Amino acid sequence: MDNKPIRVLVVDDSALVRQTMQEILASHPQIEVMATAADPFAAADKMRHEVPDVITLDVEMPRMDGVTFLQKIMSQHPIPVVICSSLTGKGTETGLKALEYGAVDIITKPAVGTKTFLEESRVKICDAVLAASMVRRKKIPRPKKIEPKLTADAVMPAKASKAMVKTTEKVVAVGASTGGTEALRVFLEALPLDSPGIVIVQHMPESFTASFANRLDTLCRVSVKEAADNDTVIRGRVLIAPGNRHALLKRSGARYYVEIKDGPLVCRHRPSVDVLFRSASRYAGKNAVGVIMTGMGDDGARGLLEMKDAGAFTIAQDEKSSVVFGMPQEAIKRGAAQKVLSLDSIAGAVLRECQ
Repeated sequence: MDNKPIRVLVVDDSALVRQTMQEILASHPQIEVMATAADPFAAADKMRHEVPDVITLDVEMPRMDGVTFLQKIMSQHPIPVVICSSLTGKGTETGLKALEYGAVDIITKPAVGTKTFLEESRVKICDAVLAASMVRRKKIPRPKKIEPKLTADAVMPAKASKAMVKTTEKVVAVGASTGGTEALRVFLEALPLDSPGIVIVQHMPESFTASFANRLDTLCRVSVKEAADNDTVIRGRVLIAPGNRHALLKRSGARYYVEIKDGPLVCRHRPSVDVLFRSASRYAGKNAVGVIMTGMGDDGARGLLEMKDAGAFTIAQDEKSSVVFGMPQEAIKRGAAQKVLSLDSIAGAVLRECQ
């Protein structure tokens, strides 16, 4: 078994960010900071001596921007890259462009804040690097659970179902993480205008989800938007949970809607797929379809099983088409997935079930 640490190169023009990232990453027993660099030219020089397993990369730097450097990396020596960005409007657009060019994830730059904020940043940053390392190195030891991991009980306690009996109107709940931005594009582009209402949790930082939704809205026949509290789930509309907020599916009479709320990290994430899936099992039951896609960890595995037990139709993405076969694999192990399908087959299966 390979027990070598994951070697990370941190590239950022801010000395404070480099120092903070180094401290955060070094706190994880499976991660080692190989070096830091103030710009892509310094990074390239360090890479001549040693090739890192993962690079964390700022997008806005002097001399050469992060996206240009990313393109050079991907064309010459592909290495998993995690984009480290601030929450500015321009930064979000550039970050999403970086995902198109091959970056595997986006994280928010660590900043000074409360103890809870800094601890949550540490969890998210370390998990993003671990997930990125798995994109290239298919098998690494399962990450040690260095933090207690809350379940969906922290946001929505398990209670009796409030779903209606089976009806003709279906709702679809989808969860994804690393590699999910591209997987969701493929899935949503295959859907017709009158597709069933869909609610999605994609692990992504605050402010990026709005830009991501807007981008998908220009590419897809269905309408795509960042979910707002009390948005109705209707045919032809896709709602994406906002970064850093949990999204729950609720029902009032025959109307399905979303509730957007704060709360602790669940399965180390906010928004959490488990929270969405639990709410779908309770309020939609047999009238729901659950889909779990590419991503590291096990967020969504318990919730998908709850959906299946409530009578929902459940799907997991297969290993071959997943960028990281973590979340789907955990769901499959639990017996939560009725179908295991390639990415290209998921949309068709969802539509058939909803007809």
